[in-house]
Amino acid sequence: MNNTLDPKHSYILWGTPHSLYTGKARSCLIKKGLAFVERCPSHPDYKARVRTAVGMVTFPVLETPQGEFIQDSTDIVSYLESMDEPASATSVTPLSPVQRVVARLIDGFGLEGMLQVAMHYRWSYRDTQELFLQTEFGRGLYAGADREARRAAGRRVMDFFSSSLPILGINPETSPAIECAYEELLEALDVHFQGYPYLMGWRVSIADLGLIAPMYAHLGRDPYPTALMKKRAPNVARWVERMQRPNTPDGEYAPHVADWLSDDEIPVTLEPVLTLLFKDWGPQLLADVASYQHWLDAHPGIESGQLINFNDSRLVHPTLGKVSYAWRGIQVQRASAVHGLWLFQLAQDAAQAMSAADKEKLSALYQRTGGQDVMALHLPRPMERVNNVLVLK
Repeated sequence: MNNTLDPKHSYILWGTPHSLYTGKARSCLIKKGLAFVERCPSHPDYKARVRTAVGMVTFPVLETPQGEFIQDSTDIVSYLESMDEPASATSVTPLSPVQRVVARLIDGFGLEGMLQVAMHYRWSYRDTQELFLQTEFGRGLYAGADREARRAAGRRVMDFFSSSLPILGINPETSPAIECAYEELLEALDVHFQGYPYLMGWRVSIADLGLIAPMYAHLGRDPYPTALMKKRAPNVARWVERMQRPNTPDGEYAPHVADWLSDDEIPVTLEPVLTLLFKDWGPQLLADVASYQHWLDAHPGIESGQLINFNDSRLVHPTLGKVSYAWRGIQVQRASAVHGLWLFQLAQDAAQAMSAADKEKLSALYQRTGGQDVMALHLPRPMERVNNVLVLK
């Protein structure tokens, strides 16, 4: 693949700095060394070309040099991976089976399992970072030089996004548990990044790309959570910086081969992170699978290609209604997350494709990290993304 494209024919990443999902696509482009320009939806071409091409107002969208439009950060990464040879030095998908499953799990956890904590720290602490958020949201809506006009544009949409807290199960009763879970994760990640530059070892992977989505856009840029990260977990803050830089040697580590660990091994320091992943994402996944089963039972004989959503709306992140589950000593009530099930399915598909010996090795990892019940889950019917929405396969 030619990683030195003419800037006049480079990729265009349509998104914003404060967008969670744009963060995954941006870091992928950076780490692959691809020429790209980033444009906000305030650019006139977004309404004229991009929105029409993808059929909805959403981002990120990757516009390729050939004029294609790829929506959804996971589809963008998959597309860019398809441009590489599997063993390419710029590939971000581990070839070894256990590493691939683990990377897929962390990718999904970052994109959906951490959406709640990302939105909590952005909107529950809105009063301490109001001006920053006005400017950031306005950046995606107003392209002019009038500073107050940009802030006003941001204010017009901020109430809409902040109103999503109940939908995500964020309220005064759940907030302490959300913060406790996040601080535990920060501690585990800080220990890991003391010894390794990336989650899977010495080379960036899809695990890093999924986790950077909330860790950059919300938790590593918004003023309140950024200060918390730097005070509590400076190694994590350093990794956030690293994910915005090309793959250059990092002087704080001893010389090493820029690769994942040999013999399909997982860093020992990553196991506490996986333990928290299963502990904190698992109850939501269990509830979401049950919700999906209930929806299927209510629609017997439903055909392949049917939109998965309770009201037939074309949404990138649909829901099948409310779910309720016990989590860290409290009861969480929130909207189900179909997109999270799709991401979990990608990990499950990778696990199902493994040999018997590799499955035993993966099972031992589950035993050590408490993931047996979560990984025993199976979607009652597979789903896929078609024309930018999730449908029955």
